[in-house]
Amino acid sequence: MARAGLTAERVTIAGAELADEVGLDRVTMSQVARRLGVKDASLYTHVRSLEDLRGRIALLAADEKTLRIAEATSGRAGKDALVAFADAWREYAHEHPGRYTATQTPIRIDPDLAAKAAGPRRAVELTYGMLRGYGLAEPDLTDAVRLLRSTFHGFVALETAGGFAHERTPQQSWVRALDALHTLLEHWPPSREGDSA
Repeated sequence: MARAGLTAERVTIAGAELADEVGLDRVTMSQVARRLGVKDASLYTHVRSLEDLRGRIALLAADEKTLRIAEATSGRAGKDALVAFADAWREYAHEHPGRYTATQTPIRIDPDLAAKAAGPRRAVELTYGMLRGYGLAEPDLTDAVRLLRSTFHGFVALETAGGFAHERTPQQSWVRALDALHTLLEHWPPSREGDSA
């Protein structure tokens, strides 16, 4: 019998908090059960497996990160929107490292849960919407989305791993990187023949 008050949402939040503390790859069902004060078996009434829990953490994180980005970029356009978007992304990654990892890791997610989750879909809408402000259309939109994701994630991954050991601060480089991205997006190179294939 399920413990009173224990829900899939509570299990997911406990797992997400643990992931932020110890790292997503170090979360176990036993640790989550201890955190909630229940036996391991009680969790399986609400989540099927550790992989299912990780998928739920990924969806939770996608919702949280997307909401933060939406709030930061609301009413902004051009460079202001780009900077607000990027700063919200980076801040979320720093504040919730385990959850953030879940959004960047290939995890098998229950199709029914994924279909109901607004976060990933809204993230795509926000990103494409911001880039349309630069006058981009397909296939350039997709290429620009991939460039931004690669830049933001790459910077955050290197920064959190201590990869910027230089007297110039990561913040200074971040500001200049966003300046450079803005300039590139304003002067996006024309498509080449065969790019749409």
